[in-house]
Amino acid sequence: MYKKLFEEIIKKQEKFSKQQIELINKLLKKEIIFKVENHYEINSKFRVGTLSFEKKYALLIDISNENKSLKLEFEHLNGAYDGDFVIAKRVFNPRSKIKAKIVEVFNDAKKELLVYAKQNKLFTVKENIELNFKIKDSFENNDVLIIDSNSLELIKKVGNLQDANIDEFISLYLYKELIRLEKEIEVEAKMDDTNKRVDLTHLNFCTIDPASAKDHDDAIYYDDKEEVLYVAIADVSYFVKENSDLDKIAYLKSTSLYLPSKVLPMLPRKLSEDMCSLRENEKRYAYVFEMYLDIENHNIKKSKLYEAIIESKRKFSYGRIDRVLENKYDTCTTLEKQMFVSIKKLYEVTKKYRNNRLKKGYDFRTSELRLKLNHRNEIETIEEEQSTASHQLVEECMLLANIEASKKVNSVGIYRIHEEPPFKAISKLVDDVNILGVKVKLQSDVHDTITHIQEKAKQSTLAKEIDELIIHSQTQAKYSSKNLGHFGLGFTSYSHFTSPIRRYSDLVLHRMLKSARTPENIDDICEYTSVQERKIDQLVWDFEDRKYARWALNNIGLELKAEVIDEQRGIAKVYHKIPGMKVVLENFKGQILYTKLKVILKSSDIVTKQIIATIKY
Repeated sequence: MYKKLFEEIIKKQEKFSKQQIELINKLLKKEIIFKVENHYEINSKFRVGTLSFEKKYALLIDISNENKSLKLEFEHLNGAYDGDFVIAKRVFNPRSKIKAKIVEVFNDAKKELLVYAKQNKLFTVKENIELNFKIKDSFENNDVLIIDSNSLELIKKVGNLQDANIDEFISLYLYKELIRLEKEIEVEAKMDDTNKRVDLTHLNFCTIDPASAKDHDDAIYYDDKEEVLYVAIADVSYFVKENSDLDKIAYLKSTSLYLPSKVLPMLPRKLSEDMCSLRENEKRYAYVFEMYLDIENHNIKKSKLYEAIIESKRKFSYGRIDRVLENKYDTCTTLEKQMFVSIKKLYEVTKKYRNNRLKKGYDFRTSELRLKLNHRNEIETIEEEQSTASHQLVEECMLLANIEASKKVNSVGIYRIHEEPPFKAISKLVDDVNILGVKVKLQSDVHDTITHIQEKAKQSTLAKEIDELIIHSQTQAKYSSKNLGHFGLGFTSYSHFTSPIRRYSDLVLHRMLKSARTPENIDDICEYTSVQERKIDQLVWDFEDRKYARWALNNIGLELKAEVIDEQRGIAKVYHKIPGMKVVLENFKGQILYTKLKVILKSSDIVTKQIIATIKY
C-alpha cells in the first residue's frame, strides 16, 4: 500500500483515496513529505525504497531513482530485513559523507527469513546477523528454519547444518531458485509434425559429450567427399510453444543448473533427457545447419538451415574420441570405424579453422575443476577437466553453426556479445603482469597487447596464472538485441544456437529463425537471460564454497599448499589435496600475487563459507 502511494506521489498525482489521504496525513506530520501547490513531494532528507541485503551492508534501492541508492550499516536498520519497503533519514557527518538510518518499516505482507540457530540465538543465513527477537517455536542448535518475521512464527523447519543435504536448499533459497525443486510440469510430447521434414536418418550422425551426459543438444556428421558439415540441434521449439506454460517456466529458469553430481534442467526431463535429446539409435526432430566448407580460405561457401529428422548412430564420450584422434580405436564395429575415419578428417579441418580463428580471438589454457560428491553429499574427489582435442573439435563445429545462425537473423536479434575491455583494465593487466616479473608493454591495440602478454607468458612458469589475469580483465559476455560483435572469440557476428535444451536464448533464436519474427520484448529477454546466467553462476559458486567449507570443517589442522589470489584481502587458493578451495590467511603479510605458501586450516563456517588458515613459516 505504501509503495503504491509513494509511486503516485513521485508521479505528482493530485487525487487520492480516503485511505491514502489518512496515510498522507501521517507522513506530513512526520515531515517525510510536504505539499507543493496541488501535489506532494518527498522531503530531500529522506530516501524511500526497498532494502536489499549484500554481504557486508544493506542497500536501500531508491524508488525514484536507483542511481540515488544508499548503503546502510546493519546496526542502522531498525528491525528492517531484506526485501522490506522502508524510509531512511539521511544524516550528514562532519566528513560530508552521507549516512542514513531506517526510520519507518512497512512489512505488512508475509515476510520470510531463512535463519539458523546457534547457542539459542537466531541468525540470518544470508548475512549472518543476529535477529533481535525470539520465535515461539522450539529449535535445536544448527537447525535451519524459515520464519515469518512479522508474526514470529515458524513456517518450515528445513533441516540441520550437520546434514550436507541441506546445502542445495540453502543455495537455491538464497538465489531465489526454489522453482527448481517444484514438481515438473506434465508434458505430452509427440513427434507428430504434419509438415514435411528433411529425412537425414541415413546419415551417420553422432553425439560427443561427457560420458555422464543425458541431454544431447547436438549431433554432427561430416561428408568428407563433398566437404559438407552437418550440425543437427535438438528441435526444442517444436515441443515448447511460445507463451505456453512450459515456455513461461523455461523463461523463468533461463538455463539448466549444473551442480556437482546433479543437473536441475531448464526443461522437464521428459524433454531434456528424452524427446529433445538426440539419443543413440532413436529418431529425433532436429534443426539442422548444412554448411559447405571453403577449407582453403577457412570460410563457409553457403549454408542451409531446415527442420529435419535424424537418428544418431552412436553416442561417443570425449574420452573415446580423444583416443581415436590418437589412433587408438579400441574394439569397434565396421560402422564405428567408418565414423572414426570421418571424424578424424573433420578434426584436421577444424584444426585449420581454429588456427585461423585464433589470429583474432584468444586461446586460454584454463582448466575447470569438477567436484564429485559421495552418497552423503560431501566432497569425495575433485577432477581437473582439460580442454582436449575432442572438446576443440566439437567447439569449432558449434562455433561455425552459431556464426551462421547470427547471420540469418534480422538486424535486431538475440546476439551473444562480448565488448572490448576498457583501456583502464588493460593498463592494470600490464602492470599486474610486470609485478609478477614478466616484462610486457602496452601495444598498438588491445588484441596485440593481449597476444603479446600471452607470448611472453609462455616463456615463464606463470602461463596459467597470467591467463587468469587476462580473463579477469575482460568485460562480461551477455545477450543483446544489437550486434556488437564478440571480442574474445574475434567474431563480428555471433549468437547462441546450439544448446536450446539448456539455454533459453537458443530457444528464442530458433523461433526467430523459423518465423522471421523478432519478439516485441526482445530487449527484456536479453537483459533477463543475461542477469539470470550470472545469477546461476553465483549460485553454483555458493554451493561449491559451502561444500569446501564443510570439507575444511572436517579437516582442521591439515597442512595444504596454496597460492595468493587476492593480495588486498589476503585470500589464497589451495592447489594441493583439495584444489579450488579459497582460504582467508589470518597472518597474511602482503605477499605478492600467486606466491606459493604452505597453510594450516584453523577454522571453517558452513553458513558464511569462510575458511580461515594460517601461513606456515
